[in-house]
Amino acid sequence: MSILRGQTPVTYLIWGILAVACLASLAMGRWAVAFVSVATWAVSILPLILAPRFGLQLPRQFIALIVVFVFSTLFLGEVFDFYERYWWWDIALHGLSAVGFGLLGFLLVFILFEGDRYAAPAWALGTIAFCVGVTIGVVWEIFEFGMDQIFGLNMQKSGLMDTMGDLIVDCIGAALGGFAGFLYLKGRSLGGSGALIDEFIGLNRRLFGRSRNR
Repeated sequence: MSILRGQTPVTYLIWGILAVACLASLAMGRWAVAFVSVATWAVSILPLILAPRFGLQLPRQFIALIVVFVFSTLFLGEVFDFYERYWWWDIALHGLSAVGFGLLGFLLVFILFEGDRYAAPAWALGTIAFCVGVTIGVVWEIFEFGMDQIFGLNMQKSGLMDTMGDLIVDCIGAALGGFAGFLYLKGRSLGGSGALIDEFIGLNRRLFGRSRNR
């Protein structure tokens, strides 16, 4: 598949691990592990399938972060039971993913304004980015619920307490992501977020016709 070419070594390494795990599980009759391996791979390539349909190009580093997150959540979390082994695993994943979702929300909103940083106050764009990040977190919780109910997994762990804890962490992470977008509009950067935003804009320049160099 052409969409799988040109990715980072980390992405290919994880895909290779999933392929080996799937084949080994099928040979040993461990159907649940084989299913999770295939499901993890399928979810990890969804951005590569969906992005071109929306006329988007995603930075390789962005794809790598998505693959690492999905691998850590579905495969390591469920197959190797990292959620039970390490109490902080779920919190860390939700927090980091929420920051990414907040940045994603900022980019989507920025696209709507064609990169015009003066079309709305920076705080307004940051707030919208926060809302998008929280919404994605809610959708993920629904996904976890569905996987537990349909396939008998235990992604929600303690049920309501786990879900509410995840949503609280999602709100904090999405706020950081939205704040990163706010700082970007102010000509500053939170960590490496500014470079990632610049790379995304560079790959999709036609969608940011009103953008100006910082």
